[in-house]
Amino acid sequence: MQMTTKSLAAAAIVLAGLGLSGCATTDYVDEQVALVNSRVDGVEANLRTTTQTAQAAQAAAQAAATDAQNANRRIDALTSRVDRVEQQMASSRSPRN
Repeated sequence: MQMTTKSLAAAAIVLAGLGLSGCATTDYVDEQVALVNSRVDGVEANLRTTTQTAQAAQAAAQAAATDAQNANRRIDALTSRVDRVEQQMASSRSPRN
């Protein structure tokens, strides 16, 4: 069987087409999956760090709010005491003559 130039050219084109359109190998897919997994792991680590930071900020804000409430209570108590003292002083004053 003698191959002609046309059949050789057709065979070369078919082989080149098959070679260029080949399927992804298992190794290539594994590499890509590993790359994506490493990126996902990095994002998860950042999420954990961000979550911990947010929780710490929330705890600090709650503590500050509690401190502010306590300070307001003390100020209210002092205000009422000062008002009572002022009333006592006003009622105990005697006119100077």
